[in-house]
Amino acid sequence: MQNENQLTFKTSMLVIPAIFVGFIWIVYWFEIQFGYNFNKYGVFPRTIKGLRGVFFTHFIHGDAKHLFNNSIPLGVLLSSILYFYREVALKVLIYGAILTGFLTWLIARESYHIGASGIVYVLFSFIFFSGILKKHYRLIALSLIVIFLYGSMIWYVLPIEEGMSWEGHLSGFLVGLFFAFFYKNKGIVKEEFQFSPSEIDAFIDENGNLIETTEEN
Repeated sequence: MQNENQLTFKTSMLVIPAIFVGFIWIVYWFEIQFGYNFNKYGVFPRTIKGLRGVFFTHFIHGDAKHLFNNSIPLGVLLSSILYFYREVALKVLIYGAILTGFLTWLIARESYHIGASGIVYVLFSFIFFSGILKKHYRLIALSLIVIFLYGSMIWYVLPIEEGMSWEGHLSGFLVGLFFAFFYKNKGIVKEEFQFSPSEIDAFIDENGNLIETTEEN
């Protein structure tokens, strides 16, 4: 039974990212194939109509390069969070996507903001800061790998490239940081060994003195 659960878990690590990435490619293919432009369903700040983008923006991309640049980090980071944070992974993904979209709606320039990069920044920020907060060597190693592979991402939370939604990146980064603190006791947590009361009593007599023990050969 345990082996079956492990197999199901490992399968979900691959299947869920594949479904998510595959879906955004299907959306883009649909636009190209049938001549649609879904940009108008992205986030348009501070308008009632633009609020629909809070839910739709992550599935819409302007071109194939934009989509490809998001697909690889999205797949890698999704697999990572599903492995290390099975308990909260979907919460971080779903709530993180909604909060990122809403924060972008609040702070961004008056333009359509589209793309899954907001989610990428949520996952990137969450995994990185969680690794530091938990002081767990595997999470720290993962954080260093994330920095090595996607370290340049940090600069894109600033308005350094025209036509890029740095506001969406910044929103995702801040949301991921928030969830790292909010779920700091979830996922893999480094635990220090502590004796239980019964174990302590086994080494202390009724007068509070330490009981000496000897090993038998």
